[in-house]
Amino acid sequence: MVVPEKAPLERTTVLVTRPAAQADALAALIERSGGQAVRFPVLEILDPIDSGALLRIVDRLEDFDLAVFISPNAVNKAMNVIRSRRPLPARLKLACVGRGSARELARFGCENVIAPAGKFDSEALLEMSALARVAGWHVIIFRGDGGRETLGETLQRRGAHVEYAECYRRGKPHVDTAPLMRRWARGDIDIVSVTSTQALRNLYDLVGKLGQQWLVKTPIVVVSERTAAACRELGFKTEPLVAAQASDEAIVETIKTWRAAQKSL
Repeated sequence: MVVPEKAPLERTTVLVTRPAAQADALAALIERSGGQAVRFPVLEILDPIDSGALLRIVDRLEDFDLAVFISPNAVNKAMNVIRSRRPLPARLKLACVGRGSARELARFGCENVIAPAGKFDSEALLEMSALARVAGWHVIIFRGDGGRETLGETLQRRGAHVEYAECYRRGKPHVDTAPLMRRWARGDIDIVSVTSTQALRNLYDLVGKLGQQWLVKTPIVVVSERTAAACRELGFKTEPLVAAQASDEAIVETIKTWRAAQKSL
């Protein structure tokens, strides 16, 4: 790999904790900036234990005015089921929370998707004018198990009838921690990236007592204030860095800013 001159992440090792199938884009951005990405997946995306409820929702999609996809995983899992059983109803509006979800919907040929252009979370989606007047709408929210209730509860307060379709569940993968422990022991992890609170807690559990001592001393970049608060609860020694958006690009920009500050000390 050719590293550009004055690469901003030269001699910087980043722990990438995204699920194995979703780590490549972030790792590539880190490496293009001269850094080294160490993959250590802390989440596994699994099918629902009982897919019957999801199938029943899919079979009556014409009952809904709006379908909201909470994450790229929700898009992939739900759209693959939908496409295997039926076409999308022509009148069904589609919305999603983030840029990654919008890209995935585009991959399935979905256009005119309602999605925030700036900050990527439920609150940003709710601020959009397209969702300001939803009284009487029937809304289906495709999500993983145990998702946040903010979006659904707010739409209900606005007069919508909301249902949920859990199309995947998050698990803790079985991973060999020994290579990571060796890296940490020799000081070869400069910063950690995590993209959800569950990912953070899985990481904390997976590395065990010894790894936890190193983890809390390592700078960390997160994508929400909720996860930053969880870092403080777990005793991180430095203030978590919160990326401006929940995107790979924003994560890498946050790491670059952090690294530049380190070099200036």
